[in-house]
Amino acid sequence: MDIGSKLKELRVLKGLTQEELADRAEISKGFISQLERNLTSPSIATLIDILQCLGTSLSEFFYEMPDEQIVFGKADYFEKYDPELKNNIKWIIPNAQKNRMEPILLTLEAGGGTYPDTPHEGEEFGYVLSGAVTIHIGSKTYKAKKGESFYYVCDKQHYVTSKAGATLIWISSPPNF
Repeated sequence: MDIGSKLKELRVLKGLTQEELADRAEISKGFISQLERNLTSPSIATLIDILQCLGTSLSEFFYEMPDEQIVFGKADYFEKYDPELKNNIKWIIPNAQKNRMEPILLTLEAGGGTYPDTPHEGEEFGYVLSGAVTIHIGSKTYKAKKGESFYYVCDKQHYVTSKAGATLIWISSPPNF
């Protein structure tokens, strides 16, 4: 852990100059400068005093959040194939149902692939990667082909079909799977 950089970051977040922090902690401005440049190390007692002036504690200061996964590949996908509906769903962000939106990769097979959904609270977005789809919302239908996207509120019966097959990115908010 880079203590000096973290101290400087906290000081700047609190809107304090080095001199103001030094005055509050009853140490010299030069000592604060040396700490922030990692040229010296504080005693535990001095570090506690500085952290109190910055509104934090030793445990909060040294706590490091585990790195969260930001990029996901095929090995991370969860996949479900439904032979009856002739579709394949890949959840491309693991555990996305815990988030505000849930992206999936949906593949509809040629010859009648469908993806049905009942009315629910929320909204859905799709982007067609290949092929073409028909979006059915209530009694209306809309067509989207490769490179086009669609968005709607989910307050009516809705589903997507494809006669020739299609692959699309599908995002549902809130998650409903």
